[in-house]
Parts: sequence; C-alpha cells; structure tokens
Amino acid sequence: MNIVVCIKQVPDTKGGVKFNPDGTLDRAAMLAIMNPDDKAGLEAALRIKDETGAKVTVLTMGLPKADAVLREALAMGADEAVLVTDRVLGGADTWATSTTIAGALRNLDYDLIITGRQAIDGDTAQVGPQIAEHLGLPVISYAADIKVEGDSVVVKRQYEDRYHELKAKMPCLVTALSELNEPRYMTPGGIFDAFDKEVTVWGRADLKDVDDSDLGLKGSPTKIAKASDKVAKGAGEKVNLDPAESVAYLIGKFKEKHII
Repeated sequence: MNIVVCIKQVPDTKGGVKFNPDGTLDRAAMLAIMNPDDKAGLEAALRIKDETGAKVTVLTMGLPKADAVLREALAMGADEAVLVTDRVLGGADTWATSTTIAGALRNLDYDLIITGRQAIDGDTAQVGPQIAEHLGLPVISYAADIKVEGDSVVVKRQYEDRYHELKAKMPCLVTALSELNEPRYMTPGGIFDAFDKEVTVWGRADLKDVDDSDLGLKGSPTKIAKASDKVAKGAGEKVNLDPAESVAYLIGKFKEKHII
C-alpha cells in the first residue's frame, strides 16, 4: 500500500508576520513550522504504516527551505520525500497550488492521499478537495479518524454537532483535522536517518498534464487586494450600575449603534 501525505511549511505566526509589496506572505523572512493539520495527517499515515507495512511518501510545494519539514517528516518515520520548488510556482493561490500538487502526484503511485483540512496561513480548506477533483478521486474531508479496511478507507467525519462514518474505495483522498491525533516526536535515530536520505526535488518540467496558465501568481484567479497585520482589539467598557440604570444604559447603547 502506498500513502502520499501532502504537507506544507507554514509561517509560525507566534514569531510575527511579514508581507511582500504585492501582498503575499514573505515566507523567506519568517520562522516556519509544519502545518498542524498536515502533521496530524502524517501521523495517521504512519499509524497505518505501523499496522500494515504501508509505504509513506511526503510531498510539499514551497521554497527550498521547505526541505526542513520534509526532513522532520522523514525523522518521524516517512519513507520518501518530494519537494516541488520553482520560481514560476511562487505566489500561487489555492487553484494554482492544487494544480501544481496534482501535477506532481501524477508521477507517484498512491492508494491513499492524505492532506490537512486547511493551512493556518490561508484557512481556505480548498486545496485538498481541489487536488481530488484534478485527479478524479473521491474525497472525504474533516477526518477525525482514519482506518483502512481491505481496499477501502473508513473515515469518521466531523460535523458541527455530530459525526458521520464514511467509507470510500481506494484510491481516494482524505483531509485530516489537527484533532485527529497527537503526532509522535522525532527520534534521535530518525533524525540521523532523515539527513542520510535523499529528498527528491522536482520543478515545473516534472509536473504532468498541467498548463503554464494555471501555475504561480499569473495562474491564480484569486488576487490579494490588501494584506496587513491584525489590529489588536481595544479593551471593552466596564460600568458599575444598579439594575435599572444598567437597562437604561444598554438601551441607550443599542440605539446609538442603531440596533434598536
């Protein structure tokens, strides 16, 4: 069984956010981590590997420094790693990103593709389902549990107030929630092994069945009009009044805001 896990190196927002003049994130200038949803998806794949002996390949699209999250994944137990990097792929929105990743996946053998539900630098939850659409695969999103039964995958799918258990024949794609599990730590031996392994690097020329018009910033139908740091919310107003005065005060505020 072959499992491919799509992971992403994302900005660690605790270290501050920086932007390029065109409004895109300046990823080269920011501290980076593995996207939490993706890490949970990787852990799910590694648990399936532990049970079945599956081969786990991790794939990411990004700058050359994204090699770091691939090494982390290898140290956790992944077998192979692929980095898709090329200047023409920069500034991609979800459409261009999913087109690129699908083009890379066409080079690989897979029974199951796992992605994170969404990335913390975009929060769109679009790339996973879009990859499935490009490849003509069934997709189950918001996975709170993933199991393999024969030639099928069984997923506990989270809704706002309930769960559904869904089953799909492989090959298929599943998007994972960060709440899915507690990812394992890298082991010292795994870290040494990770740096002994070769990371496969692909560029534009290695993508199958994709058009240049669908790649990078130029191939992105979504454009960033403006990007800025989040403005801190001011402290609320605190008043100490008796019940009757409190009611009158609230009514006055509601009228002031045209709520009533």
